[in-house]
Amino acid sequence: MEITGRITADATIHKVNSDKQVVNFSIAINDSYKPKNSTEPREIVTYIDCSYWLNAKTAEWLKKGALVQLFGRIGLSVYNSSDGKALGRLTFHTNSLKILVFAKKVQENNNSGASSNIVQEKEPSDIPF
Repeated sequence: MEITGRITADATIHKVNSDKQVVNFSIAINDSYKPKNSTEPREIVTYIDCSYWLNAKTAEWLKKGALVQLFGRIGLSVYNSSDGKALGRLTFHTNSLKILVFAKKVQENNNSGASSNIVQEKEPSDIPF
């Protein structure tokens, strides 16, 4: 099966036993449809928890906002909440993945929240040529 979506948070690596690692991340898949007798489209977002066992180094590229194409198999985790309500979530066991669009890099602020006494010069609003 193939699915495409945006990563909702940076991927994490979890150790399983002493020699295996799994990369966990989740994606959001956006879809829309127009209900019968309506002119307004409805937006649907489906969230899927994904796991990738083949290469833990891949996690450094799986950042929030990246658009990924995944190949693998879908699953369903069903459980009871603390108040006895039956809940479930979609899972995807990834065999292969492609990063279609990398996440934008966030520029770090060197000021660390402190106010700066440096005055930045503004460019003139009208250029003489």
